[in-house]
Amino acid sequence: MVSDKTVERLFIYRSLLEKMQTQSQSNIYSHQIADLSGSTASQVRRDFMALGYTGNPRHGYHVDELLNSISRFMGQSNGIKIVLIGVGNLGRAILSYFSTLAPHFNTIASFDADPSKIHRLIAGVPCYPLTEIKEFLAGNKADIAAITVPASEAQVVAETACDAGIRSFVNFAPVRLRLPMQVHVEYMDIRLSFQKAAFFSGSNHLDKKQETPL
Repeated sequence: MVSDKTVERLFIYRSLLEKMQTQSQSNIYSHQIADLSGSTASQVRRDFMALGYTGNPRHGYHVDELLNSISRFMGQSNGIKIVLIGVGNLGRAILSYFSTLAPHFNTIASFDADPSKIHRLIAGVPCYPLTEIKEFLAGNKADIAAITVPASEAQVVAETACDAGIRSFVNFAPVRLRLPMQVHVEYMDIRLSFQKAAFFSGSNHLDKKQETPL
C-alpha cells in the first residue's frame, strides 16, 4: 500500500520531470530531484525503487523512462475526469485553472443551482443543474468530484455524487464530510491555511516551530 506522502511526492516528481522533458533534458540524478522537490536523495531513490525503477550510478535517471514509469504506476496515462459541484468565484477559478494549466485532468461537467449559469459553458465546461448530478454520472464516468459549494450544502451534494459512483473527492468547503470508509476525501480548507500562515507569521512562532524535534 502506497502512503499519501509517497503519492504526493510522486506527483511532484512527475511535474518536475515534465518540465525537464520540455527543456530536452535527458538525464537527472537523485540529488538534483531532491533539491528541486524539497526531499532527500535517499528518499527519492526509495520512492523510485517502489516503482521498480532504478537509475544508473554514472548517468542517473533517464527522464523519459522515469516519467513513463511514474505515469504507469499512477495509472493515469489517459487523464483523470473531474466534475465540479458549485460554480461560484472559487469554482470558476478552478475551472479556468484546469482548462489551461492541468493537462492530466479533464473537467467534463460542472453543476450549480443558479439558473443564470445552467446550460452554459463556463471556462469551456458545460454547467448543469445540481438536480442532474446523479443522472449525468449514470451516463458519464468521472474519477473525482470537486466540491466548491457552501459548507451547508457540501454533505448533500457529496452523498449524491457518492451514490452515483464517485469514490474520490476534493472538498473545498470548510466542513468534514461523512462518507463511507472506502471513499477518499482530500480537504482543501483555504481559510484554515491562511489562519495557520497568520499564526506562523510572527517570528516567535517561527522560532518555536524550528525548535520542535522531528
